[in-house]
Amino acid sequence: MPPPEDSFPNQAASSDLFSDQELGTFQTLIDIVARLRAPGGCPWDREQTHESLKRNLLEESYEVIEAIDQGNPAVLSEELGDLLVQVTFHADIAKDAGDFDLTDVLRKINSKLVRRHPHVFADGHAEDAREVERNWEQIKAQERKEKGESKSPVEGIPVDMPALAYAQLMQDRVGKAGFEWDDISGVLDKIVEEVAELKAAVTPEEKVHELGDLLFTMVNLTRWSGAHAEDVLRQANRRFGKRYLGMEKLAADQGLDFNALPLEQKEELWQEAKRLVG
Repeated sequence: MPPPEDSFPNQAASSDLFSDQELGTFQTLIDIVARLRAPGGCPWDREQTHESLKRNLLEESYEVIEAIDQGNPAVLSEELGDLLVQVTFHADIAKDAGDFDLTDVLRKINSKLVRRHPHVFADGHAEDAREVERNWEQIKAQERKEKGESKSPVEGIPVDMPALAYAQLMQDRVGKAGFEWDDISGVLDKIVEEVAELKAAVTPEEKVHELGDLLFTMVNLTRWSGAHAEDVLRQANRRFGKRYLGMEKLAADQGLDFNALPLEQKEELWQEAKRLVG
């Protein structure tokens, strides 16, 4: 799986092994992965475990997100394929261990999608997307009850989830449970309160504590604005990077040593770069 595509001579062309129609089926991917991990297959693929592939799964997920942000359908198509490989690999590893196989994965997700969309597959009702979300959470709660699980809205969130996404998901959950401001003005007032507490903090520990509270509240503001904190910050990171590169280019075009410039002149270049690159 890992070697670059153009690294070796004597490579087999996919068209020599599979027809174009076969290459367009999910079963072919399943067969390829099974062959890679079978005796006589790829040594690297045969060594992989659920644990060793966690980093790969995360990287492929981020590459899908980047392709979406770039608005490039061709790249997105390729990256979704790479992500699908990860799912297929994990299912094949589990099959070899006797835990489950891809059929089990598909059976569970298909059943879940039907069960949680009663307004489509049964006689349920949903006027809008918000009602769909409420119904979804109610069905999840009922499923947990039937399993004998009693889970708080703040429990069951993956601990390895990025902190901004974790905070927003937790806020979404408690909001649906009724712990929510009446409107966005409550969030704005809370930000003012948190800023005041940060200014009043004295020790490093207090400052870190208040910074966390402020950041958590900013995530809530993002949520109330109908956006996702991870997306908002990722876009801001990208804008900053483009503007900074623009500053450096403007300085170079003027024959200036950017690093040696005083802050006031860098600010002028920043404003110009902001105007040029957005």
